[in-house]
Amino acid sequence: MAVSLLNSYSTNNHQVVNINKNNKESKLRSPNQNGQIQIYQSSYRGSYSSIIRDSLRNAALGRKVLLVQLMRGGVKQGIDNAQKLCGNLTWIRSSNSYDHYEPEEITNNRNLSKSINHSINELWGFCKKELISGEYDQIILDEIFLAVEFNIISKDDLISTLENRLIPGDVILTGTSIPKNFLLMADQITELRS
Repeated sequence: MAVSLLNSYSTNNHQVVNINKNNKESKLRSPNQNGQIQIYQSSYRGSYSSIIRDSLRNAALGRKVLLVQLMRGGVKQGIDNAQKLCGNLTWIRSSNSYDHYEPEEITNNRNLSKSINHSINELWGFCKKELISGEYDQIILDEIFLAVEFNIISKDDLISTLENRLIPGDVILTGTSIPKNFLLMADQITELRS
């Protein structure tokens, strides 16, 4: 039994080490350093308080966490005014977002809509760099699928970035409407109900 487990482990593990006859260790493949892709889906916005709570707990336990709320704005927020909590949690909201305005204001003001989309794209550019840098243990992209639905972030760009990510921990994506491509990529899908 132990042999079959060992054989199964060695063929599936990307961190396989081969010991040759001279007792010299050589790696067969480079280690896979990516954590899981987790998707949290809910029928309504603002239902992700448990994820925010978990990010605070992880930061307090010493993990380096990035929490990005792409479709939410904050007072004097944006990349340059990220909030630091527990020493390890970086919390960023868009510098300009849809929730600051009434829908009619955005519909009637094209420059305002462009400004909001620019702020969200700027934040997404920052997220892409962090997903590839490997600096964080966990990255949470809150309401990323709403940005995809509004055509602010390209679905293909998000897929490519997730495929090329290099972080040791998990990437958590949230949204109300999840495209099938992402459901197929996910290691874990959680549906939150009220």
